[in-house]
Amino acid sequence: MNKKWLYLLGLSLIWGTSYILIKKGLVGLTQLQLGALRLVLTSLILFSFGLPSLKKIKKHHWRWIGVSALAGTFFPSFLFAYAQRHIDSAVASILNGLTPLATAIIGMVLFGVYVSKRQLLGVLIGLLGSVMLILAGSQINPDQNHAYGILVLIASMGYALNVNIIKHHLSGLPARAIATGNFVCLFLPALAILWSTNFFDQIGQSASMQISVGYIALLALFGTALASILFNKLIEISSPVFASSVTYTMPLVAVMWGFVDGERFGLVQVLSAAVVFLGVYLANQRQKKPT
Repeated sequence: MNKKWLYLLGLSLIWGTSYILIKKGLVGLTQLQLGALRLVLTSLILFSFGLPSLKKIKKHHWRWIGVSALAGTFFPSFLFAYAQRHIDSAVASILNGLTPLATAIIGMVLFGVYVSKRQLLGVLIGLLGSVMLILAGSQINPDQNHAYGILVLIASMGYALNVNIIKHHLSGLPARAIATGNFVCLFLPALAILWSTNFFDQIGQSASMQISVGYIALLALFGTALASILFNKLIEISSPVFASSVTYTMPLVAVMWGFVDGERFGLVQVLSAAVVFLGVYLANQRQKKPT
């Protein structure tokens, strides 16, 4: 099997499981605590073996490392925590399937990447599917506020910007160096946020917080630290749109975990998800640029 497909499969399994870990983490942690703790733990994991790779990063790379860190890791960590307080993990994973569409749009607008009419059609279909999914979810689970799905869409735009930045401005840097550099930029702000939530005063007194910290430790190790390295490597050996296509397959894993955890997922949501994936498929169809 081609190496890029192996990376895609591994990331699908890891990131598909991340949504249920976030859901379990929110049982004992606030959204701010979860997002900040995820970043702090991931930083410590990456620093334990990744600091020597920082010498590969040149001075002119650091501004792009910083933008990559904010768009692809910092803000999404909090956006998903706030979104999944209100919507099911399976729905969040499917909405994140719009990342390849966002990758194509940002690539066209900011980086001059050619986008065909078919790809633009895919973008529109994907957006329609996401609206259908949010509306269907609000009917099946009326106690949930599916407007928070918009936060997932914003996070997807951040992921898309990150993919394009890595491909166009950080190409040639080792995947480990990019990932570690990202968390060098994020560590102190995340630690400051975590400190401000009184996490360190509360953790010793709450059993539910301690259990949730275990879930977020798993998320930090696999869903953020390992996945960041694998994803950066995938971008290096493939195209930005192919790399973001991991969002096709990880919802299958996320939906499976959702079923196991008792989440409700109706026929209209299935059809809406199919519309999203159709749009993403069309957006990934490459056509020759007209001469």
